[in-house]
Amino acid sequence: MFEKSIHLEGVDLLEFYGVNNTKLDLLKSLFPKLKIIARGDMIKVKGSEEDSFHFERKINELLDYYHDFHSLNEKVIIQIVAEQSPIEGQTTENSDVLVFGINGRPVRARTPNQRKLVEATDENDLIFAIGPAGTGKTYTAIALAVKALKNREIRKIILSRPAVEAGERLGFLPGDLKEKIDPYLQPLYDALGDMIPQKKLEEFMKDKVIEIAPLAFMRGRTLSNAFVILDEAQNTTVNQLKMFLTRMGMNTKFIVTGDETQIDLPRRSDSGLIQAMRILKEIENIAVIKFDEKDIVRHKLVREIVKAYEKHQAEIEQKKEERKKRDWTNETINE
Repeated sequence: MFEKSIHLEGVDLLEFYGVNNTKLDLLKSLFPKLKIIARGDMIKVKGSEEDSFHFERKINELLDYYHDFHSLNEKVIIQIVAEQSPIEGQTTENSDVLVFGINGRPVRARTPNQRKLVEATDENDLIFAIGPAGTGKTYTAIALAVKALKNREIRKIILSRPAVEAGERLGFLPGDLKEKIDPYLQPLYDALGDMIPQKKLEEFMKDKVIEIAPLAFMRGRTLSNAFVILDEAQNTTVNQLKMFLTRMGMNTKFIVTGDETQIDLPRRSDSGLIQAMRILKEIENIAVIKFDEKDIVRHKLVREIVKAYEKHQAEIEQKKEERKKRDWTNETINE
């Protein structure tokens, strides 16, 4: 007799099993060929291998429903186990929710450009999401990746960043390679930690279902059946970004995020993002979403700070243009 254990991750057992185990008893009645024993958040099932795996698949579907709607009634249990069509009107309230966070907070596209990013991901395989800090580019992209993983549209999530920051180099940081790299990747860990329970996240990372790695680790790979996000792409060189973009395999989504005003490379012209935006914009199935200060969802002062820096940069560019015009005029007169 085949035996299998299933862990119920992050559920309210009273809601899932029902008062006096009424929902659990219903589940047992729907699988009469199996012996089902529930002990806390662990369900042990005994029977044929085929029936046991069918039961596990249905439990995972019930868990997906529970995590989406934070409820589970007997009608839904019968519906999912019997593979009936969705109950009319049951998803309208949460139709725009990408995922539910670990605290039950729904993660939605909150601004017009965040919604454009969601729509562009449905229609394109490569998306550039460009804009200032605090606009939710990376957070929305990671929510889309988690949603795709949960819906079994892809098999893994791969998140990457170039290990370049203002004034610091990896060699000067203490610790082994992982300890040197982790500070650069912390924003990605933080976003994932908002959307996936810690224990489940650790399991995903151990099993390589979710990978977080520096850009250099992408060389030589073909990334298939994956949702891949490159963050802080303004700090990639031309060759690095070309290498990354050519890793794309079958059934894969790429989202590249960056801020053209925060380039930490020696020269602005060194940025692979700047070049890629220029030479790839006409290719079909590639979308560019431009975020601006109206999309900033952090503290209200962040919006004012971004606007002030943009104004300052515009003044610098204007002075450069005026200087070029004066130099050209002087050269013409001298000739």
